[in-house]
Amino acid sequence: MRWWCRSSKPLPVTWSPPSPACWPWTGQRRSLRCGASGLAEAAISDARRRNMAAIRGTNTKPELVLRRGLHAMGLRYRLHSRSLPGKPDLVFPGRRTVIFVNGCFWHGHACHLFKWPKTRADFWRTKIGGNIVRDQKVRAALAAVGWRVLDVWECALKGRERQPVDDVLQQCVAFLESDVATASIGHPQTVTISDDA
Repeated sequence: MRWWCRSSKPLPVTWSPPSPACWPWTGQRRSLRCGASGLAEAAISDARRRNMAAIRGTNTKPELVLRRGLHAMGLRYRLHSRSLPGKPDLVFPGRRTVIFVNGCFWHGHACHLFKWPKTRADFWRTKIGGNIVRDQKVRAALAAVGWRVLDVWECALKGRERQPVDDVLQQCVAFLESDVATASIGHPQTVTISDDA
């Protein structure tokens, strides 16, 4: 099979494996630039690609710390239920309660762990602003079907302003045993998205 680049120049037969920017000709092309050699230049550096691939959406360190502690206290839960809006991190079906363990950067938490990136500022404002709006919609959808929601922020378990893990666990247990509809462990504010900043 021959591999083609956007410039339509055939690659050397010895080229193995094919560049991620090139693929078998199927009538489709990637919209990447081609260099003088005819090979597509990577739009994203390898280091950036590795860093972004290492970011987890589930089973993060703060989530694992919370799960281990709650399990040791005798509490049982389900993980990442796809049947509920937002795929909550911990689900307590008998109590109709869910716990989200939120990363401060990705969910726009106004704490010491959050800092606006200096590069691609418009992209990040749109991305994080969209995450905040989505989080609000998910909480409203869960409340509409009778689920209680607890948000545990990453900064409650990590960083210079972290709380002792036992305190966070006790707050979780207190929420589970209460009738409160929503609560948050950690700084209660999210960042403000504006065009000025």
